[in-house]
Amino acid sequence: MTSTGVGAGGQGLDADVLDLPGWTHVYSGKVRDLYEPDLAQHGGAHPLGDVVLVVASDRVSAYDHVLSPGIPDKGTVLTQLSLWWFEQLADLVDNHVVSTAVSAAPADGLVPAAVAGRAMVCRRLEMFPVECVARGYLTGSGLVEYRESRSVCGVPLPDGLVDGSRLPEPIFTPATKAEVGEHDENVSLDVVAERIGRADAERLRDLTLAVYARAEAVARERGVILADTKLEFGTDPVTGALVLGDEVLTPDSSRFWPVDDWEPGRAQPSFDKQPIRDWLVSDAAGWDRTGDTPPPELTPEVVEATRLRYLDAYRRITGSDLA
Repeated sequence: MTSTGVGAGGQGLDADVLDLPGWTHVYSGKVRDLYEPDLAQHGGAHPLGDVVLVVASDRVSAYDHVLSPGIPDKGTVLTQLSLWWFEQLADLVDNHVVSTAVSAAPADGLVPAAVAGRAMVCRRLEMFPVECVARGYLTGSGLVEYRESRSVCGVPLPDGLVDGSRLPEPIFTPATKAEVGEHDENVSLDVVAERIGRADAERLRDLTLAVYARAEAVARERGVILADTKLEFGTDPVTGALVLGDEVLTPDSSRFWPVDDWEPGRAQPSFDKQPIRDWLVSDAAGWDRTGDTPPPELTPEVVEATRLRYLDAYRRITGSDLA
């Protein structure tokens, strides 16, 4: 297991790293940057305990590439929406957030003003090396697997399902964590059990499905379908408690579709980076995604269209505009 409290392991990726007083950068993923406290400024111990600073950047990725430029406001949307969902789920599972208060001085160990709104001080967790995915609808990699085997991650499904079909009941379809630039691999519950033990695998399955059921109902009340979602869990090294970490129920970790436009049998409109995906595979981009050439720089029009998708997702789900 990793003790970073975010994402998969590995060496990270090259990124513009901020110099944040009181914190030392230790890792960059596709979207998030991780910082550890400079304990010398705190007399050897951080005032909030064993914590890390998780900063959501405006970076955006598609087809296993980090793209340029970033999407303005994206990091804030991911953080604020995660915080909103953590509150909705508080009676089901604890989360890793310790504080989002803005620092008055580096010695207080709070969120630096430079990243206010898109960063959280979080307790350090021992993360499970598995992506916990719940699917209530069939699409994406699940659809590909279904077409080959009439099952997803070892879970048999009935004949006749198409892209966007609602499943008879939500299913747990875990995946192994991949390094940056590589694909996660869908696996069965048995594979997860071999890696972390049967008891923990079943705990993760049950809690993932419980979170999905709650979130799906909340989203549907707001006119939004939660098709699937990816969660990450860890254990508190002190108490051993199971804790929800990383981001939760954002457009980067979940598929959200408008209820009114849902139509099985075709690709569904979604509140995420779909404008980027559509552009990258269009003639306008002129990019061969099967080759070795990196993707082109995003156009201002694509950047703005994607930004509006993220803001719309936040507005529809929470019922308010991003502050």
